[in-house]
Amino acid sequence: MDTLLQQERTADILTDRLRLRLPCKADFEPSAALWADERTVRYITGLPSPRNISWARILRGIGHWHVMGYGYWTVEDRMTGAFLGEVGFADFKRGLDIAVDGLPEAGWVMTPAWQGRGFASEAVAAMMQWGDRYLPSRHTYCLIAPEHGASIRVAEKAGFRLTGRIAIEDKPALVLERLPS
Repeated sequence: MDTLLQQERTADILTDRLRLRLPCKADFEPSAALWADERTVRYITGLPSPRNISWARILRGIGHWHVMGYGYWTVEDRMTGAFLGEVGFADFKRGLDIAVDGLPEAGWVMTPAWQGRGFASEAVAAMMQWGDRYLPSRHTYCLIAPEHGASIRVAEKAGFRLTGRIAIEDKPALVLERLPS
């Protein structure tokens, strides 16, 4: 890939209030605290992540960028540099019974103390603009627990529409897709 294009693809994304940057080793402690919080995982796995799983998540995030050319960003407050959460795209090779193999899966998670202020919507809008420009497929999807109303609203604001329902490890999930315009 052209070096200039690679630099452009991996440059920080700035919004009015946020900085989205590639993950790094220094993100481990705030990320581990995020994923150990029961409020964070309530609608995701239901189980707080131990430190070794959070470490693997950081490595997976860094690896996604190297292997796939996309991945998750660390979300920071532009004014304070505070860690707010993580948003991005992944190919988790889930082997789902729906036609999404090879499509980037969008996801987002915000630190509970920073929820309810529109940061997730702002970060997801920025990542989707990036995706429209750089993803190999602008067709993306996300999986959300049916009872997670706030996340469903974030997805809908970003242009995702409900296309199905599945079970992941015996838990119901909504499938929302965002098609190229």
